[in-house]
Order: sequence, then structure tokens, then C-alpha cells
Amino acid sequence: MTEWTPDELDRIGAAEELELASRRPDGTLRPYVTMWVARVGDGLYVRSAYGPEAGWYRRAVASGTGRIRAGGIERDVRFADAATDVHADLDAAYREKYARYAENIVATVVGEHRYDVTVRLVPAG
Repeated sequence: MTEWTPDELDRIGAAEELELASRRPDGTLRPYVTMWVARVGDGLYVRSAYGPEAGWYRRAVASGTGRIRAGGIERDVRFADAATDVHADLDAAYREKYARYAENIVATVVGEHRYDVTVRLVPAG
């Protein structure tokens, strides 16, 4: 299995925002969508602030693959489920990283109401 390099983890994890594009059935990329990204250990994660009906989330789950750009890194990825034991640490990572934003904004990506729309970004071959 391909893993993130320490440099990629540092740069993507520190990036303010991440751009994510899922793949269409023909293999081409959809337009990039900008979102927050958080790191827990050796994992990088995104969450749907607008729940399971958000277009980018539905398309990412359906395709399973795409491309991300953040921190000067551009990489093909797979979209995977997050382990259930990561959510509390991920909530803390989002709160710490985005603490300068109002709580009502950060609350869109933290808490149990977002656990089921958490995507682990896995580098593709």
C-alpha cells in the first residue's frame, strides 16, 4: 500500500485548504472543490460540512478515486472510510487548526453529526 511521505503529511496537513476533485466514470477529473483538511497521525482527512447530500461528497464516495492539491502537493488519491477510533482526535485536530474561525463555522466539520461523512485520503499507487 502506498503511504504519504513525511513531507507530504507535513505540507498537506499544514495547508489552510485542500482542493479535491473526484473522477468521472470516464476517468477525467471533475472540477476541484475547496475544503478544510486535518491530519491525525499518518492520516489526512476531509469532512463534508454539508452532510451526505453535498455534491462533492456523493461524487467522491461513488467514484472512490480522485486528485487533491494542497501545500504545493498534487496527488492522485483513493477515498476511504475513516476508522471509528479516529473521530475524537480528528475533531480536536480541526478545532486546533481552525481555532481562529468562529465556533459555529468550525462546528460544521466537528462532532458526531459529521463522523459518517469523514473521508480518509489515501495516496493512489
